[in-house]
Amino acid sequence: MAFNFLESIFGSNTYLGVDIGTTSIKMIELVKTKGLPFLRNYGFLESYGHLERPNNAIQTSSLKMLENETVDLLKLMVKHTKSNSKNVVASLPSFSAFTTLLEMPLMPDGDTSKIMGFQAKQYIPLPISSVTIDWLRVGEKKNENGDRVQQILLISVPNEIISRYKNIFKAAGLNLMALEIEGLSSARILTSGIKDDALIVDIGSRSTSIYVAQDGNLKFSGQTDFAGGSLTQTISSGLNIRIRRAEDLKKLRGLTGTGGEYELSTLMMPILDVIINEAERVKNNFEKSYNESISSIILTGGGANLLGIEKYFEDQMGLPVKKAEPFSKISYPGEMEPIIKDLGPYLTVALGLGVKNI
Repeated sequence: MAFNFLESIFGSNTYLGVDIGTTSIKMIELVKTKGLPFLRNYGFLESYGHLERPNNAIQTSSLKMLENETVDLLKLMVKHTKSNSKNVVASLPSFSAFTTLLEMPLMPDGDTSKIMGFQAKQYIPLPISSVTIDWLRVGEKKNENGDRVQQILLISVPNEIISRYKNIFKAAGLNLMALEIEGLSSARILTSGIKDDALIVDIGSRSTSIYVAQDGNLKFSGQTDFAGGSLTQTISSGLNIRIRRAEDLKKLRGLTGTGGEYELSTLMMPILDVIINEAERVKNNFEKSYNESISSIILTGGGANLLGIEKYFEDQMGLPVKKAEPFSKISYPGEMEPIIKDLGPYLTVALGLGVKNI
């Protein structure tokens, strides 16, 4: 039976959201309450070996994954966070899934499901038998003939990847209940209740994912390999310093350096400009496809904590920019308040997974 990677979780009041990135694993445990979901536990493990050795990553865009190492890391996280739940909703990185926007005549969902397999064959670059497909209705519009059509976001994931994730979580002693692409999780936690279209720019270590979302729904996406690690490598080469020192300087000074430190900013700006250009491309393609306008930008991922990045994006793109605040929809222990602002962007996807059925 095909594994439905958008399958819902039922029958539990606690949920683990597990975000396996290219260089880190983040885990949160949420408890269902009468009010906001409560954060019982969280933890993350981050590797810096990839900065000096590019192939030293948990997973890469070539779809390779260090399965045994990932199992060991998951076991370690469960042990140290002392999580009560074993039921997991996990993320799939954007580069492991194929997504495309389709336009189809308006029809009931049942009829759409029946013909989606035939439609998918025209767009998916792999045999249909080797992938699991799902779809989301994300909007309606008038086509060139003036007829109303539905807009469908088609999602497909190779069965090999799904099997790999199932094996990893089983070996770690966890019950994998659902898999979800990162963009869906980010859209849910960052834009629920927001009626205008927002551009989410998720700057990770090895790649940057760009999404358009509205009221919790993912509508459009793009991706670039320029990301936080690219900034660190540029600083290291430009200043002729060790990679770990470059990483520390990036986090300490960001784009706010003055005087002798201004060189740090000028080194990073060309890389940021590449990311911004890709964000502009996604924005323009979306607005052309939907005949709608994006009204704001949300920065998330570890790169969102770069000092001065919000203003730089705002100056370049001419739209309001803010750092992700996923904890605005979560209840958490009061002692966490001093770190919530910086912790939020790191845990956006994991929190989005955790609230999937709360």
